[in-house]
Amino acid sequence: MDNRLLQARDLSWIRFFARTLLGILFAMAGWWKVFELGAGNHARQYFVSAFADHWIPEWLLWSLGVVIPYWELAAGIVLLLGPYSRLVAISLGFLLLITTYGHALQQPLFDIDGHTFTRLLLIFIVILIPANVDLLARRAR
Repeated sequence: MDNRLLQARDLSWIRFFARTLLGILFAMAGWWKVFELGAGNHARQYFVSAFADHWIPEWLLWSLGVVIPYWELAAGIVLLLGPYSRLVAISLGFLLLITTYGHALQQPLFDIDGHTFTRLLLIFIVILIPANVDLLARRAR
C-alpha cells in the first residue's frame, strides 16, 4: 500500500472530525444564543453589563454582543457543510481572540484550558490540513 495514500486518508479523517466537531460546538452555541437566550439578551448580559466598568465603549459592547451569536451560528453551519472551512476557521480564531481578551480583562489569570483551548486546537487543525484532502468537504462544495 502506498504510504502517501494512507497519510492522505488519515489527514482527511482528521480534518473532517476537527471541522465537524468545531462546527457542532459553534453552531450549538450560536443556536442557543440566537434562538433561546436572544442576541439582545446575550449582548446585555455578557457584554454591556459585564463590561460596564471597563474602557470598552458601550456601542462596541452592544455590537459585539449582538453579532457574535450570529457569527457563531453561521460559522458553525458553514463548517458542518464544508466549503470555505479554512476562512471560517480563521474568522473563528479572531472570535476567540476577542472573547479571550474579554475574559482576561475581567479575570487577568483567566484559564483557557476549557472551551477556548479546545476550540483553538480544532481551529489549528482545520487551518493546517489542506482543504483538498477533506473528501467530505469537497463533495459539499
